[in-house]
Amino acid sequence: MDKTTAKKNTLLRRKLRIKKKIRAHKGNLRLCISKTNTSFYAQIIDDEKGVTLLGISSLSENFKSLKSKKNIEAAKTFGKFFAEKAAEKGLKKVVFDRNGNLYHGKIKAFADAAREGGLEF
Repeated sequence: MDKTTAKKNTLLRRKLRIKKKIRAHKGNLRLCISKTNTSFYAQIIDDEKGVTLLGISSLSENFKSLKSKKNIEAAKTFGKFFAEKAAEKGLKKVVFDRNGNLYHGKIKAFADAAREGGLEF
């Protein structure tokens, strides 16, 4: 097994472990995040209906003014903005799905800012 295959398997096992815990919270909406080297994506999903209620990317027009969309400060700004948009739609209580990412750095900054903005998870 080469290094890239081992890394993919580790990520897949982590994702499945997280999904198993999230499925235990039936009836709650899911806040799913994903990130790349250049951008950040967040969605609130209703799994029972199979519908995305809110989806925002750091590539949207509101974040063009940020110098770098890659750093922790940008993740904090994005988290606060996302929480405000969720509040406008009446979405408050969610389950946090970090999608296999480790809970540190940008992921933690986004989650903390979203909590400060009014989301409960």
